[in-house]
Amino acid sequence: MKHKSIFLILTVAALFLMSCQKQLNYKEYVIYDKEYIQQAFNNVGGFMTTAYNVLEYDFGNYSSGAMLASASDESEYSVRSNAIEEFYNGGWTAANPKATTWNNMYKGISTCNLVLSEMQGLTFDELVLNKDYQQQMFRYKNYQYDARFMRAFFYFNLVRQYGDVPMVEPGMTIAEINALSRTPADQVFQFIISECADIQDKIIKDHTDLGDYALNEAETGRADQLAVLALKARAALYWASPLFNPNGDKERWHNAAKYYKELVAACDARGKKLTPKYEDTWAYSNYTTPAIVQEIIFARRTSSNNQAESYNYPAGLEKATNITDVDNIVGANCPTQNLVDAYDMLNGKPITAADSGYDPADPYANRDPRLALTVAFNGAQWPTYNGAPKLQPYVGGANGSPLLGATTTGYYLRKLLNGTIDLRSNSRYSKSYHTYVLFRMGGIYLDYAEAVFQYLGGADATSGEFPESARELASRTRVRAGMPAFEEGMSKDEFWTRYKNERMVELAFENHRFWDVRRWKEADKYFKNIIEMQITKNADDTFSYTRKNVSRQWDDKMYLFPIPQSERMKNPNLAQNPGW
Repeated sequence: MKHKSIFLILTVAALFLMSCQKQLNYKEYVIYDKEYIQQAFNNVGGFMTTAYNVLEYDFGNYSSGAMLASASDESEYSVRSNAIEEFYNGGWTAANPKATTWNNMYKGISTCNLVLSEMQGLTFDELVLNKDYQQQMFRYKNYQYDARFMRAFFYFNLVRQYGDVPMVEPGMTIAEINALSRTPADQVFQFIISECADIQDKIIKDHTDLGDYALNEAETGRADQLAVLALKARAALYWASPLFNPNGDKERWHNAAKYYKELVAACDARGKKLTPKYEDTWAYSNYTTPAIVQEIIFARRTSSNNQAESYNYPAGLEKATNITDVDNIVGANCPTQNLVDAYDMLNGKPITAADSGYDPADPYANRDPRLALTVAFNGAQWPTYNGAPKLQPYVGGANGSPLLGATTTGYYLRKLLNGTIDLRSNSRYSKSYHTYVLFRMGGIYLDYAEAVFQYLGGADATSGEFPESARELASRTRVRAGMPAFEEGMSKDEFWTRYKNERMVELAFENHRFWDVRRWKEADKYFKNIIEMQITKNADDTFSYTRKNVSRQWDDKMYLFPIPQSERMKNPNLAQNPGW
């Protein structure tokens, strides 16, 4: 049995991953070997599910609750000596390569390649008399496109992180794989884009509208046509960005803009648009509520848990004695003052503008509403469950230093968390579902704006091909939040600054900032310094706010990750990235 041992290895990994992730809205199966898998449609579908189980998400799984955001200027992890600090303290090396993505993505690619090489052309003759045979065959035949999409997605995660990466073909032996050289990043991006272009009209268009092929339960956790279009456009955007486009090829921006225009048109045809409330994008019911589903294109759902809340709720809260997800409630990923400063005033002006109305003594008043929905600041009601006290992150306060695990920045995280989860003893509201959104309309409009801006060269520039300006596209998320649209007449430099700011605000903690700053090649501007806010309570019950600059290490080699030294020992043909 040629691949039996490979299948068994993947089975063990799949079962482990399944135990952690059970809410993809399609069934999971115990998987044994190739012959068993080939016996039934459901077995093939269950095997394909193992690829979804390595799909990226980040509710604090980088290191003991640390999000990748805490390796950027979005946040700082409150408990010292967490491994996330190695991204900026010199501990990051080829021998300590942060290789989770490398390992998981190639595991997923292996699963997809096995589906494509070993699971095609089956007819399941013994099941032909089943009443759902046609529906199941329709679903089975789609798995090849499902696998090709997932494989392309895995390669995207690899190329944005490493640049050149080995590309593994279906049917390769272990010896062949361990002799591969790295494929140039340009070719990897071209593969991703061409794969998506080839399958976009072949993959299931909409899992909720299958007509006569529908079964009892729609597999809405799987990719559909919009997910394919979104991946194609995002890959093109990254390929056009300075990190991967050092010569400034304008046609790459043109292609990215075209792909986003195509994506937005397809989304419009499906009724996709911004949900009315920004905070609903991460609500626990965001995959079942139609008004929220309309914004989400593709997401990974997790089982009911309280892990993100247990890590990120304010230190000092009463906790249950039987919490099993983590040992303690700690402040964890604490938003930086850098992020807080990015939120404009309600009048649409940056806080640095002389006429903005910003008051350093009352710094959270009259700000962009997304600030209070993303960051829990002094005096805020957070969490929101009945009986939770108002936040006291100041020195000596109930949630401030010198308490173990207290915020180091003056703030706690609110976004992505379910504030109704009550971690006190005997609470009935201890867990809920969480959804990690990978593509949504808010991000798509901002991506589209960037591509149009870089191609046409101005905030207000339009053309017959692109009749909506970058300024108009980038204003959509602001208007949804109750903020003024960007004003007309901004210079190119001014719009670029305001656009990056809007992107940081709208997409905070959605795993964009870490990668955006890298693809723009602006890390020396943003990642070498973060700002903490120290809050002290005065005798008259007012507060003083003092900024503290904290330096971080940055070296340009860190635009790309090191190839793991362990992989290079197995395969001497894997050249190392420069500087590592």
